[in-house]
Amino acid sequence: MKDAVPLPAFLDKITRVEDLSEALAKLPKPWVFTNGVFDVLHRGHVLYLAQARALGGSLIVALNTDASVRRLGKGDDRPLNAEADRAVVMASQGAVDLVTWFPEDTPEALIAHIRPDILVKGGDYDMSKLPETKLVESWGGFARALPFVSGYSTTGLVKKIRATTAG
Repeated sequence: MKDAVPLPAFLDKITRVEDLSEALAKLPKPWVFTNGVFDVLHRGHVLYLAQARALGGSLIVALNTDASVRRLGKGDDRPLNAEADRAVVMASQGAVDLVTWFPEDTPEALIAHIRPDILVKGGDYDMSKLPETKLVESWGGFARALPFVSGYSTTGLVKKIRATTAG
């Protein structure tokens, strides 16, 4: 009989909302929070995650559930990868310390629960217009937009794949 191969330790980063308090208590502060679909991880995502992590002691990533992705209007076939699969890929990233989900259209309720020190979004967001910014600032935190990595988007990648497989 061969020895069983243990599951990768990074899977422990994936945390259900019900278990967040216990998981968060183990993370060094300041906590950096970001969220998104992260459907097909690409260079732009990886650079963004590393930059976000450098801002604090821990990086918390909240993924849109599959249902909330569908409500975003990204296309009938999105997400391409199911939420559990996206969580595993995200957890495998060295810059990421915790992965969870949110089922709502925005992560406001989750942010209020976690109370991160720093909110980070991509440079294509106007942070002053996000209600999440005011929420984080209400307990002394701050929000920051990181530079957008031009030329990298999952939507663009999907279009490119469709164009090469059509016809």
